[in-house]
Amino acid sequence: MTANLPLKLLSLFLAFTVWFVVSAPRREPVSERAFAAPLSLVRMPRDLAITTPLPDTVSVRLRGRVSDLRSLSSQNLEVTLDVSWVTPGEAVITLSPQAMSVPPQIDVVAMEPTKLRFHVEALRQKVVPIRAFLVGQPPPGFNAGDPALVPDHALISGPASQIRNVAEVATERIIMTGRTETFLQNVTVVSDSSLIRIIEPLTTQATVPVTPEIGPVAPVTNTDTATETAPPEKKPKSKGD
Repeated sequence: MTANLPLKLLSLFLAFTVWFVVSAPRREPVSERAFAAPLSLVRMPRDLAITTPLPDTVSVRLRGRVSDLRSLSSQNLEVTLDVSWVTPGEAVITLSPQAMSVPPQIDVVAMEPTKLRFHVEALRQKVVPIRAFLVGQPPPGFNAGDPALVPDHALISGPASQIRNVAEVATERIIMTGRTETFLQNVTVVSDSSLIRIIEPLTTQATVPVTPEIGPVAPVTNTDTATETAPPEKKPKSKGD
């Protein structure tokens, strides 16, 4: 029996080591930590648009083992909301822990905000003129004329309440500084509003005339014109004549 004692002690040590390693995660302290999780809206109907601002992130508080929480970051967390059910008008979404994908050993303790309220509108289309956006002036002695665009109209799309107020869209900046002759440039058509989208064309060709200034014309003297002479002065008659 004494001869087997070292072997028994070794077996007991190995068993304790295995138990210690296996049970280590359960003995690790549990903690809570706050994260800013990106907000993502999915399955938005193509003929609708949200016209009120929404937060880019949602503040969430997670509970789990310290090592598990340490392995998380805002980049691998996301709050996903399905908005396929929305219709024109006011909409309210309640945020729940199920909207966030986290590892099984992590619990979602709280989310802020708990509700999102936003306005939904139908999208409309409209054709508007394109304006060339000229920046700067040619050097002294040169003039810039009215630019010509081909094409000169664009089809745009946006919420009904906003697109009715859009009278035109513009090109990206066309730099005029240093220009001394007429030039052609392909430029992008842009919108001032993030809710107004350019459908077509995405680019247009601008022709900007630049010509030298024409100064005042000096009067022309005709050298062939005869010189006009004054008539001879008449002498007054005396009484004796």
